[in-house]
Amino acid sequence: MELSELAAFVKVVQAGSFTRAADSLGMRKANLSRLITNLERKLGARLLQRTTRSLSLTEIGREIFERAVGILGAVEDTERVAHRMLAEPRGTLRLTCGVEFGMIAVSRWITEYLDRYPQVSVECDFTGRVVDIVHEGLDLAIRIGNLTDSSLAARKLGELRYALFASPEYLVRRGTPRTPDELSHHELLRFSAGSHRHGWHLKRGHIERRVDAAGRLRINNSFAVRDAAVRGLGIAQLPLAVVHESQQAGALVRVLQGWEPAAVPVHAVFPGTRYLTPKVRTFIDHAVEAFDRVGGDEITARV
Repeated sequence: MELSELAAFVKVVQAGSFTRAADSLGMRKANLSRLITNLERKLGARLLQRTTRSLSLTEIGREIFERAVGILGAVEDTERVAHRMLAEPRGTLRLTCGVEFGMIAVSRWITEYLDRYPQVSVECDFTGRVVDIVHEGLDLAIRIGNLTDSSLAARKLGELRYALFASPEYLVRRGTPRTPDELSHHELLRFSAGSHRHGWHLKRGHIERRVDAAGRLRINNSFAVRDAAVRGLGIAQLPLAVVHESQQAGALVRVLQGWEPAAVPVHAVFPGTRYLTPKVRTFIDHAVEAFDRVGGDEITARV
């Protein structure tokens, strides 16, 4: 059975006559009739009841017609997907992300992406607000934390890993905590946004501890929390990507090694349409590839 025979059969049924179907396909009526005859012979069944005045489907013809429409639709669907995937990305990519992660990672992803795809331009909004990408006409957003908007499609890029840090001067002055319980006797620097704003959850193996001490400083910027820790104001829970350079320089050291705060997922979210345009698909692919380079190999876990 050939696709051309199925296509001819569907066209005849949709047109309601061999003459109109042949005109639509730009072929001779005799050739069209031959295709239908070949299809009926291969299937071993009559598909059409033909008279001089009317054309109708047989019972099996109706079943074959419905299946043929699905088969031809799937073929067109496959061709369309291949065309979209092979097409060169072009146009303007509009995206948004948080300010901090934008500075840590996304800004570099964008420059690398623009180098790779010269026919694409990028407009990016680094903002602390949650943008409605559908109503504001954006292609995608990079979001940190668990997702709540089920109307959007998403692809997980990786996870941000966290740890506790303090300056060497602070630890000399106040001592180094040996257990999570000892944190209640220390100054804690708290990030007041995101999933960690309600307290710290530390885990070692199957053991978990919650740290609820209020702390003297609460601020909604990880870089500001890091700088306060560098100045010796207390112990902070921070993304490894944010403290990478300070740790390398010896300005911050890790506290309670082995106790791990929960990793935070990072997703690319986009409108839940059936097909991604080449510019969106290739940027997300690039972000997945680049994610584990955020601040060094120990900073993130890609999944």
